[in-house]
Amino acid sequence: MSKDFSTEISSRICKHMNDDHADAVVIYAKAFGGVTDASAAEMLSIDVQGMDLTAKVNGEAVPVRIQFDRVLTDAEDAHQTLIAMVKAGAIED
Repeated sequence: MSKDFSTEISSRICKHMNDDHADAVVIYAKAFGGVTDASAAEMLSIDVQGMDLTAKVNGEAVPVRIQFDRVLTDAEDAHQTLIAMVKAGAIED
């Protein structure tokens, strides 16, 4: 059984996603968080069960919690899962 990610791992993943893949974070909010009118989004934290985002809708910050379809095992699993979710979300868009 895996434990939750450390704060350091969560912070590192969030910083990377927000700095380098901001468009992907918007896809997560739209495709998996149901915030279809999000104009921007930021990843706040990630754990083995899901991720917390804040989406910008009409200038307002909207909290979004997205559950993964399974419990992640480690940071590499998170990386692969986030890539797969972008591909799936981009298709739905």
